[in-house]
Amino acid sequence: MLIQAPTPSPTSTSTSTFLIHQPLFPRSASLNVSRVNGVMNTWSSRRELSRRMVVSAADDQSNSTANSERKRKVVEHICLLKTKETLTDEEEKDMLDYLYTTQYQMRGIVAISLGRISEENLENYTHAVYMRFQIKEDLAKFYENPFYLGVLKKHVMPYCHGLINVDYEAEVEDDILPIFRKGEEFNYGVEFVLLISFVDNAFGVPVQHALASLARLTHGFPSLIVQSTQGLNCNPGNKEFTHGVVIRFRSLEAFEIFVGSSEYKEMWRSEFQPITQKTLSIHFSVDPVGTEIM
Repeated sequence: MLIQAPTPSPTSTSTSTFLIHQPLFPRSASLNVSRVNGVMNTWSSRRELSRRMVVSAADDQSNSTANSERKRKVVEHICLLKTKETLTDEEEKDMLDYLYTTQYQMRGIVAISLGRISEENLENYTHAVYMRFQIKEDLAKFYENPFYLGVLKKHVMPYCHGLINVDYEAEVEDDILPIFRKGEEFNYGVEFVLLISFVDNAFGVPVQHALASLARLTHGFPSLIVQSTQGLNCNPGNKEFTHGVVIRFRSLEAFEIFVGSSEYKEMWRSEFQPITQKTLSIHFSVDPVGTEIM
């Protein structure tokens, strides 16, 4: 039985109300303003990271049975765009506004985030769009939806010279807030997207072991990470990457602490590097939108 996404009230002051009637990214607002949540400082966060490495294995083992009984499948959609160098601020706002409002024009999209990629990458992708669907059938309908196809034709492709889509099925906690990515925790932070292509002879135990190690590491640090998903790419039009990972960090500081930690680097060196032929990682800022920036 599917869960119906909450419908925004016309009188609500929520993010969605403003986005329907006004531009998502006004001239005065930066697309990449990263907010630190103020709960932790760098020193205490790094100490927390090290401390949790010691206890996370025991915690995961004790909670594994309960967690496995409370999971729900979702479908993650990632779209990376390569925009033209001549893209203006107004064109950028128009493109992102229309992509964001697709969630109000069709059923099935239960969560969305998007923005300008914060750092340059070897593939020259400039913008990222993340969406979540409840089932694969909703994703298939999304790709064929006339409104979405119109947005691509009129408001995306004129400004871009390339894009890539990655889709995968994953599991999240079977609760309304984690499924729909609602609540204060999801209002801000950093979205981290990791695309991986494993070598052919690594499929099976080596890949499973590597992904399990990453899942354990991300699960062990709720002070840094709000949610993490991963899965096998099921997009038939993309053979470039075999797997996708999306991690929502609480802040830019949390993201930098995690990816810069010796634990993450060692896991990558020992588990992923020997069996990986190509990777692409990007991140972008997510900030609450409300009357104060309209």
